Amino acid sequence: MDAYGFLSLFPPVLALGMAIRTKQVYPSLLLGIWLGFTIQNGWNPVTGVVSSVEALVGVFGDRDRTLTILLSLLIGALIAFTQYSGGMKGFVERVSRAGLAKSRRSAGVLAWAIGTVIFVEANIGVFVSGPVSRPIFDRLRISREKLAYILDSTAAAKATVIPINSWGAYIIGLLAVQGLENPLRVMLSAIPLNLYALLAILSSLFVAWFGVDLGQMRGAEMRVREEGKFLRDGAEPLVANEVLMLEPKAGAPPRAMNMVLPLVTLVVAVLAALWVTGSGNIMNGAGAASVFWALGICLSASAIFYRVQGVLTLGEVTEMFMKGVGGLIPIAVLLMMAFVIGDVCQAMGTGAYVAGVVEGGLPSFLIPAALFVVAGITSFSTGTSWGTWAIMIPIAVPMIGILDLNPSLVIASVLGGGIFGDHCSPISDSTIMASMAAGTDHIDHVRTQLPYALAVGGVTVAAYLILGAVL
Repeated sequence: MDAYGFLSLFPPVLALGMAIRTKQVYPSLLLGIWLGFTIQNGWNPVTGVVSSVEALVGVFGDRDRTLTILLSLLIGALIAFTQYSGGMKGFVERVSRAGLAKSRRSAGVLAWAIGTVIFVEANIGVFVSGPVSRPIFDRLRISREKLAYILDSTAAAKATVIPINSWGAYIIGLLAVQGLENPLRVMLSAIPLNLYALLAILSSLFVAWFGVDLGQMRGAEMRVREEGKFLRDGAEPLVANEVLMLEPKAGAPPRAMNMVLPLVTLVVAVLAALWVTGSGNIMNGAGAASVFWALGICLSASAIFYRVQGVLTLGEVTEMFMKGVGGLIPIAVLLMMAFVIGDVCQAMGTGAYVAGVVEGGLPSFLIPAALFVVAGITSFSTGTSWGTWAIMIPIAVPMIGILDLNPSLVIASVLGGGIFGDHCSPISDSTIMASMAAGTDHIDHVRTQLPYALAVGGVTVAAYLILGAVL
């Protein structure tokens, strides 16, 4: 890996700054990717263009990335199925009659509960809670930006504090490579000290319960309440409106089971696939592959279920499948770009540079807070918590023995920092997924979530300063 030093910051900073400034994430990412390859090719702009195109095409040479893109498209088909069959309408009516989501508070808590309880994979809770909660939020005039915030805060954060998933296996593997004795015990002991993840989950419940609106979230909520606009003027949701607002088929009975059964099938199939791909241990399961096959099983079972009921014909199943997949093409393109700019950052050593800038010369009690901040900046710049941990854990673990630091506190600060940056970054795949599931403009989600993430991050830094002195 070449050392580009300060230059390694240019591509992600340009992409992030332009995206937030212009609210146009696609050209912003393309420009960042082009700049990265231009720098790597001796500042030759033409070669930068060629390399950028080759890298975008090359995304499909990676099996896990291809599966991630495909499963995001299949989610669109599932959304279309549950809406057109009358399942989503029936579920909303059933929930309303039961009084589970008759108020803004109960609707927010419902979205939070679904996203938190489904912990087998970070994004599965998002995929389930989003389609279920969105029509309820729309009916009660709660902004989709707030839904996206709740979904995002119960995605990656819960996967690190309930690590019975591929996230847990990955972290254990990184710790084991560093020679830590009993890495499972170290990871588990770090959970109570993973303050950002815990506070992100709890604060999103607090926001759902009390309706706390910070920063631009206040404007989003006023827009929906006073004007009835689910999206601001000029917003571009990641999911096409014809998929989000698909009307049930004429004459289709509004049966909640037509939504509940596909979702239950999906969750069960994910668990089964994780067990199979993990050779009997779901923690070792292949996350992307498991979700992909689970979605395939879910869609097939749903099609059969609807056909047996006489709700949808084979032609209508095919039509809805294509409509749903087509509606999520934008997110597939965005994921491609997010993967490539992450590769650019890795090739240029962005994360290692950021870590190295602040690694030395700090008093030992400041190190947990510093590791959290550096991990957050790295994750924000690269758009990946997993990549951040791969960079930061080899830096942090040796410091434990050299400086006699609390291992649980050090590991927790690195894990939490990765989640913090992931929440703030518009090029994070989990942030993209939350925007998609909520049906909101991606940059609007980032801008409205940022004050909450920064507030929780600030409290976390303060707590680590205290804990670094006493533990």
